[in-house]
Amino acid sequence: MQETKADKSKRRAAVSDPYASALVESIVAGKEMLNLRKSERLFTQGSPADAIYFIQTGKVKVTVVSVQGREAVLAMLGPRDFLGEGCLVGQTVRISSAIALEPSTIFRIEKVAMLKGLQAQAELSEKFVAAVLMRNIDVEENICNQLFNHSEKRLARLLLKLARFGQDDGLPAARMPQLSHQTLAEMVGTTRARITYFMNKFRKLGLIDCNGDLTVRTELLTDVVLHD
Repeated sequence: MQETKADKSKRRAAVSDPYASALVESIVAGKEMLNLRKSERLFTQGSPADAIYFIQTGKVKVTVVSVQGREAVLAMLGPRDFLGEGCLVGQTVRISSAIALEPSTIFRIEKVAMLKGLQAQAELSEKFVAAVLMRNIDVEENICNQLFNHSEKRLARLLLKLARFGQDDGLPAARMPQLSHQTLAEMVGTTRARITYFMNKFRKLGLIDCNGDLTVRTELLTDVVLHD
């Protein structure tokens, strides 16, 4: 059977990214590679913040739990993303938790090693600053999305963002691991019942397929987001 574009893209995502490896290869001491299984924790809220992480392959969910025990999803990160950078500016304990959504390869870089690398390597410093700025832009977009869009449109935007992690933008469809409706509800800022209703609606409209993995028809769903 002939391999589709989506299959090729998924296969490529599983291969080590040469760019990602080259970006942190200048850091020799104080660096280790971690191979996380699906659902394995990278760090936990309240644990010591003594290292920064760089995702080579895979996906990571960042969450925070309130004193009342309520959990919220702060971010979904993919290849070439940094996380845990708060330790570089005096954060001594983790204010969030990180868990792998799928098998992931991640560099753990000790705080001192990362600071030395940023001072010594102009390219690493440039890429790191760019990654942090892009994260800030993403946070601003998410806030605007929460303030000005209804929950159905917020869900559509979220599915598009998650589907495009490690994928080619030109693909008409992209596959991603299934996330629970509760997790999606926490990210969208609505109830689980509403997410179930909208997901069923998207499936009936042919915008998504739910057979094992979730397949997002990115071109069709983009029309929903941009031409509400």
